[in-house]
Amino acid sequence: MTKSIYIRESFSEPVLNIIEDTIKRDKQAIVFVNTKRGAESQAEKIALKVRTVNSKLEKLSDDILKVLSSPTKQCKRLALCVKNGSAFHHAGLTTKQRELIEDNFRNGLIKVICATPTLAMGVDLPAFRVIIRDLKRYGGPWGMSDIPVLEYEQQAGRAGRPGKEDYGEAICIAKTDSQKDKIFEKYINGSHEEIFSKLAVEPVLRTHVLSLIASEFVSDKKSLFEFFDKTFYAFQYEDLVKLHSVLERIIGLLNEWELIKISGRKDFVSADSLNEEKYETTIIGKRVSELYLDPYTANFIMICLRKATSKKTTMFSFLQMLSSTLEIRPLLRVKVSEYENVQNKLLEFKDYLLSKEPSEFDDSYDAFLNSVKTSFFFNDWIEETNEEVLLEEYNIRPGETRAKLAIADWLLYSSQELARMLSFQPLIKNLSKLRFRLKYGVKEELLQLLKLKKIGRVRARKMFSNKLKTLTDVKKADITTLAQLIGKATAVSVKKQLGQDFDPKKIVVKEKKRKGQKSLKDYGKKK
Repeated sequence: MTKSIYIRESFSEPVLNIIEDTIKRDKQAIVFVNTKRGAESQAEKIALKVRTVNSKLEKLSDDILKVLSSPTKQCKRLALCVKNGSAFHHAGLTTKQRELIEDNFRNGLIKVICATPTLAMGVDLPAFRVIIRDLKRYGGPWGMSDIPVLEYEQQAGRAGRPGKEDYGEAICIAKTDSQKDKIFEKYINGSHEEIFSKLAVEPVLRTHVLSLIASEFVSDKKSLFEFFDKTFYAFQYEDLVKLHSVLERIIGLLNEWELIKISGRKDFVSADSLNEEKYETTIIGKRVSELYLDPYTANFIMICLRKATSKKTTMFSFLQMLSSTLEIRPLLRVKVSEYENVQNKLLEFKDYLLSKEPSEFDDSYDAFLNSVKTSFFFNDWIEETNEEVLLEEYNIRPGETRAKLAIADWLLYSSQELARMLSFQPLIKNLSKLRFRLKYGVKEELLQLLKLKKIGRVRARKMFSNKLKTLTDVKKADITTLAQLIGKATAVSVKKQLGQDFDPKKIVVKEKKRKGQKSLKDYGKKK
């Protein structure tokens, strides 16, 4: 349903006028934009022009600022927006920051969220008004292109609160009558795009075929064909002969990669004897299925591990291995201006690569360089590079960093399991060490201190810099000195872990503000 409403024009930007009207009605709004940077910029404009006053926002701002021990510029921008009742929301935020924003939007404290389309997918966060500011998105070589109708419907579907309000409003921005007509034609009155089966993506199909065999749901060619003939994928594919050919090729790859065993295979098989070819997973194939790894990735990792047993490796060797997998994508893209710099930095690590470097004239070379840049990012992280520097150097935000680290952790665990099953014992220790360093983002010298509970990247470095380099050093340290470094409660906890009990009431610590705990007011002051 469409309807006309009058909104007072206080500002030159339509979104600000709609937000001002929404807040005057004591309602909430979500603004959808096409980029993370756009979401941040729009939220800042709203915070500056259409402020909401509430004493609880000050505390929420500080909570958001303190999620990271060393707040980045993004954290400070978000905290300042929240202080005035608005927020931005995208994949670059940490999980905790997103939760704080979502929870406080639901309870009505935050009035406006400016978000990328990811908020429309799977997050139950309705609002009275949804403003779809951007109906176009950058599409690579094709430039700006219209967003899909399905995506528009997902965003517009956030408008209205069932059980709380009788209706909601989804608003698109049009500057001319022709734009308005196009919006009506394409998004209001048009049809959404066709839905395609995810099995059409080969990594998904490979993974499903292996899992069906591993779970003994299918055990021969006949049962495999019968299963997929009944899927939505087969309905869309239509040509079952070609579908069977694709499945046979995947079976051949799984056999070549030694993830399954085929018994009773013949050069020529009649239709009546399809069930004579039996499938079963190998021990490694079973484990790959349990790890939810793409079989292609599992085979690639095993090839790299075999190479690692016969050549000198560094942590970068395994980081580049991880960055070459499909699972870690999207990779950090090498800009034209960075091309030469990345190539020059690579010279230091060339001898340690576990995957073959393609020719500079090969179509895969750009993807290879992107994997190298992603490896440099991971390497900088384990060398304790500050997240602010990572943001500036790689344009990767804290939330994106943690998403990449979570995938890397899964891949490293999988690599450990494959190394164990291949009896590559010396590699397991290095993979385990790298996994630990990636989790905390630290140099190897801090690993011993990180065994202590409540000790993370920042506290461990502070202790190490103050000559507390081992657990023995910490055990010998004066409790007051330790409390001065890492806080009284943490110092007592650490000492208790080392078999020493102290009464917190008897520990006197000179009061001072700890690093990373600055007030929002400190960032709001003009320099």
